[in-house]
Amino acid sequence: MKPMLDNKKLWDSVLVEMELSLSKPNFNTWFKDTYVLKQEDGAVYLSVPNTFVQDWLSNKFHNLILKALRSLSGTIQSLHYVISKEEAGEKQQAVILTNKTPATTELPMQDIYINKEDNLNPRYTFESFVVGPFNEFAHAASQAVIKKPGIVYNPLFIYGNTGHGKTHLIQAVGNYIKNTSGRKVFYTTSEKFGQEYVNALQLNKPNFFKEKYRKYDVLIMDDIQFFSGKMKIQEELFHLFNHLYENNKQIIFSSDKHPGLIQDLEDRLKSRFSAGMIVDIPAPDNESRAAIIRNKAAISPYPISKEVIDYIAYSITGNIRELEGIVNSIVCQSQLKEREVTLAEVKNFVKNSAKPKKLVSTKEVVKTIAEFYNIEEQLIYDKTRKKEVIKPRQIIMYILREDFNISYPAIGEKLGGRDHTTVMHSCEKIKNDMRADDMLIAEINQLRSIFV
Repeated sequence: MKPMLDNKKLWDSVLVEMELSLSKPNFNTWFKDTYVLKQEDGAVYLSVPNTFVQDWLSNKFHNLILKALRSLSGTIQSLHYVISKEEAGEKQQAVILTNKTPATTELPMQDIYINKEDNLNPRYTFESFVVGPFNEFAHAASQAVIKKPGIVYNPLFIYGNTGHGKTHLIQAVGNYIKNTSGRKVFYTTSEKFGQEYVNALQLNKPNFFKEKYRKYDVLIMDDIQFFSGKMKIQEELFHLFNHLYENNKQIIFSSDKHPGLIQDLEDRLKSRFSAGMIVDIPAPDNESRAAIIRNKAAISPYPISKEVIDYIAYSITGNIRELEGIVNSIVCQSQLKEREVTLAEVKNFVKNSAKPKKLVSTKEVVKTIAEFYNIEEQLIYDKTRKKEVIKPRQIIMYILREDFNISYPAIGEKLGGRDHTTVMHSCEKIKNDMRADDMLIAEINQLRSIFV
């Protein structure tokens, strides 16, 4: 049994975990001015500044907070909220509001804890996954897998930048198969897999490690880019993959980049990853960002106007977590003001809260892409028609046009005084090639992630 911490140390430890789990806007909005008022008979009483924060923490973060509290003290059984307000410089208790779950009743274990037997988060389901043009292909591939696990798209490999919904989607597959078929599902990260392997070797129990992973019907492994350069662990994964694949066991991987772009990854692993379906989840488009905003804003009793939704969708082009954090904060503002927020207020809030866009010069784009393709930077500007230079130059023109909205004549001028029709042709060439070349798409997405 872990010893009881004093109120401040307990809540400070919880806040550290919350800050790591949530976006900055989310954390700042919902956990500001909160503190543990008291601990009594296995219950923690949390002071919150107003009714709205109490409702939000109770409905959205209660299980997460309670899990963090229980990890710090085994005596904690329940969590209650106390609305407090400052009067004459001292915090005065106003009223105790107990969460919907009675103090005498423990929350269902599956609603609080990630199942230690399979590591799946029960909140990651298809029902809570917002589908849009940017992720519909990955979603469709996942739907095909759950209909015929181990047969269709095996392995399924999903890649994309942080915050695009990869983990949610691959765990949704696991939760669905687990709940509908009774198959043994296991989710892990490459880091945990590698650490388990090292521990097994140190304890001289490599066979125990092998047997553990070979018993699963569905293996889901996140962030496999971290296997880069770790040859012994790659060898173990290679043999595990072969065993599962030959026995029609479903394998699902995720990464922040296409497997072909992961450095120091064995070719035989890349070959096996390519045997099934490799699908990208790019950044959400405007339409999808608007759909996510509408979905998140649905919980507010005060409407968010179309012009506000369109403005947020256009302005917040980062990952989904950042987008949701901004929306949560705006919903909070409307609740606190007891009215619909205006576009001017939203613009001011976004300006102060959103991560500023990185300013990138044409020279930086050229330098980055030249290094990516391992060619001399000066060759991009020269009149050379060498094959190894033409493609990177065309990609530079495409990115400058599509992502930085630079005019065709300006691009031509910056890249050695070329005619604008040459730039137009290059951009169209890349667009057409991307329709049939998955590796080109992966390369361009990887480059784009550098400039975000």
